[in-house]
Amino acid sequence: MSINTILFDLDGTLLDSNELIHQSFVHTFNQHGYSFTREEIVAFNGPPLIKTFSKLNPNTAEEMIQTYRTHNLEHHNKYVKLFPNVKETLKKLHAHGFKMGIVSTKMRPGVMLGLEFTEIDRFFDTIVTIDDVNNAKPHPEPVLKAMKNLDGSPTTSIMVGDNYHDIESGKNAGLKTVGVAWSLKGEEYLRQFNPTYMVNDMRDLLPIVGV
Repeated sequence: MSINTILFDLDGTLLDSNELIHQSFVHTFNQHGYSFTREEIVAFNGPPLIKTFSKLNPNTAEEMIQTYRTHNLEHHNKYVKLFPNVKETLKKLHAHGFKMGIVSTKMRPGVMLGLEFTEIDRFFDTIVTIDDVNNAKPHPEPVLKAMKNLDGSPTTSIMVGDNYHDIESGKNAGLKTVGVAWSLKGEEYLRQFNPTYMVNDMRDLLPIVGV
């Protein structure tokens, strides 16, 4: 069956927010008395913040989240940009009538800020954030919710992401998956989770979905 519904993770997949995320973690750790190397901070990137910070100290996790989010929103436009060829690919997919959605572990205000700042919000028919679900990726709930909103089915939908929880969430929902080779954790890391496809450039998605 041909693909008609495409779900995307946002940060690290469409948006190059890697430096923003890094600086937000550095600021938060400094404020709360922690010190980590850049490599160690990369490992924190991906899961919901509550999960990341609770591992360090459940008692201060909420406070750390607030520190992180305040810094992240304040410095957003200084660091964030689209990865190469993202906008032209989305434009082409949109013109071909694909139903497209965002599935993110971020809160809605941060997601909307990124989409609007980079002017790609108009391409998406549904946006599922951490605020909209009880279970974050890798649980299938966010992907299933986005698919339901788009009237899609697992056999005609695909999930695109840069991290293990994107691939796992897609698989757990019964979708084919696409890993992006520009993942901050590296292509080899992502290949361990056996995405159906791996792309080196966002334009590589076009032939996969039949454009």
